[in-house]
Amino acid sequence: MISVEGLKVEFGVKPLFVDASFVINDRDRIALVGKNGAGKSTMLKILCGQQKATAGTVSIPNDCRIGYLPQVMILQDDTTVREEAQKAFADITKQKERLDRMNQELAERTDYESEGYLALIEKYTTEHERYLMMGAESREAELERTLMGLGFLRTDFERPTSEFSGGWRMRIELAKILLQKPDVLLLDEPTNHLDIESIQWLEQFLAQSSSAVVLVSHDRAFINNVSNRTLEISCGRVIDYKVKYNEYVVLRQERREQQIRAYENQQKEVAEMKDFIERFRYKATKAVQVQQKIKQLEKIVPIEIDEVDNSAMHLKFPPCLRSGDYPVICDEVRKDYGAHTVFDHVTLTIKRGEKVAFVGKNGEGKSTLVKCIMGEIPYTGELKIGHNIQIGYFAQNQAQLLDENLTVFQTIDNVAKGDIRLRINDILGAFMFGGEESDKKVKVLSGGERSRLAMIRLLLEPVNLLILDEPTNHLDMPSKDVLKEAIKAFDGTAIIVSHDREFLDGLVTKVYEFGGGKVREHLGGIYDFLREKRISELNELGQIGSSSPTSNKTAPSPSEPPADQSAAISKALSYAEHKEQQKRIKRAEKAVKESEARIEKMEARLKELDDLLMIPENASDMMLVTEYTSTKKCLDEEVEKWEQLSEELETITQNIT
Repeated sequence: MISVEGLKVEFGVKPLFVDASFVINDRDRIALVGKNGAGKSTMLKILCGQQKATAGTVSIPNDCRIGYLPQVMILQDDTTVREEAQKAFADITKQKERLDRMNQELAERTDYESEGYLALIEKYTTEHERYLMMGAESREAELERTLMGLGFLRTDFERPTSEFSGGWRMRIELAKILLQKPDVLLLDEPTNHLDIESIQWLEQFLAQSSSAVVLVSHDRAFINNVSNRTLEISCGRVIDYKVKYNEYVVLRQERREQQIRAYENQQKEVAEMKDFIERFRYKATKAVQVQQKIKQLEKIVPIEIDEVDNSAMHLKFPPCLRSGDYPVICDEVRKDYGAHTVFDHVTLTIKRGEKVAFVGKNGEGKSTLVKCIMGEIPYTGELKIGHNIQIGYFAQNQAQLLDENLTVFQTIDNVAKGDIRLRINDILGAFMFGGEESDKKVKVLSGGERSRLAMIRLLLEPVNLLILDEPTNHLDMPSKDVLKEAIKAFDGTAIIVSHDREFLDGLVTKVYEFGGGKVREHLGGIYDFLREKRISELNELGQIGSSSPTSNKTAPSPSEPPADQSAAISKALSYAEHKEQQKRIKRAEKAVKESEARIEKMEARLKELDDLLMIPENASDMMLVTEYTSTKKCLDEEVEKWEQLSEELETITQNIT
């Protein structure tokens, strides 16, 4: 569909990437990855034609339509949500206008037998069929389905876009791009302004879409669920992995280990050549061999090792006062904005040391409750903040509160205390402010860079109650890992408002769900909450579909068989069911044993291959590396299959007992 050949981009002395060549095929789901500054957003701009490369070609067929969602865009404020979304159907609207003009002409003309009139009828028929093929009849239903999937309510459709925040207006832009049904979707951080439910809807939409997708995102779970291929920009090169993101991470590590072994072997070979040259340089009898070694040395192409962001480090919040046992207690808290009730009857207790998540659709009151806890807005009910509480608060607009006249380094140096001041440069490097970046003034930083700087400041302040409102929106994966590690090691209490499932996974032990004006408590992690929520919805569906159990007992159907006949039938059925269950158990046990045998065989082969690859002369043997990779992939799939089979066996056994 799109062919990229020998692409090169230069912004300074060192090019962003060189000789980048790849093809985007139909239904590709490509995760474009690389460290910050590697050129991911630049690549998307080149693919959509907004930017020119220094060299190379990008071949796009004439009939190929591209939809591009940048991180930042200029938004319109003079329309309603529906009217703005309907701009996605500009081609259909023009087609409808052409049909209306032809229809009017057909109605006005009277030369029914003329060639011109017949030609007009034929043209109208062809254009009308094309109009229907464009999905004209279902466009309003698609528009509503897409807007609601991205979190809008029907009551929002006629509201002016000026009433919405920048994040919600970005959702409208995303909806427009999805409704255009382009052949290739280029999405740059599409999840930054979406809640968990909207992200899951977008995952399903992209999975079912016929468009090819090239995606830049720092949301691990999202890109892994969407991608089937990964393009990595590393060392100024584009490396193509034909696997989804999680598998790419494994393959990249294996590739890097192979590169390290090959590099070490090459360095050993170079050292031996140099030693030979130095030892026999002035011996006439060895002159020919020395010259040969010099030529060989000149021809050696140094092996490059893929870049790894080693800036990630372990940060720890500074010591602080021990807080009371219950940092936050809410009792029948309610918040109204005029006639609109955001939430009521909110009763919850957060204990010292707990890490909890606030989740739910945007607009359901997560940030509002945080502001109530901070004392920034009035409310009704009782809200107690515990003894000795020192709050560290990261708001979504926190970046705007920084002193614009300070440099990055000065901003952090002003809050750092003790030994941590000796590590300021390391900390800044972990959040992509290394080298000359630390000397920049705050006023020249982008919104994302300011957010990262505000996050570093918070990490260095002595607090015992941490409140983070969407902290990961502008952090890349290594920076998110730094923050996550710091919060996990934090001795105090943390409240995290976030839509990032991967970030919350393993971090929080309790989830508060906001929705419908209520706040519901769920014990467990974020994936426990998501599983529980789906089960809860299924139970509700089951209850809706079932009839009253008491009415069944007291008023049996006249067509029911007599009691003794029912008992005989039941007994026969029980025996047949018992036999069938025993067969199912045997089949399930056999499947588990066969799976275990396959796992054991693959594990043994992997050990053999591992031993072979540890031998220096085998380090660059691609056949061994390929076999190792494919065997590892098969093993992972088989282990997953074994887990499913084991669960099925356990379920069958429990049903019998």
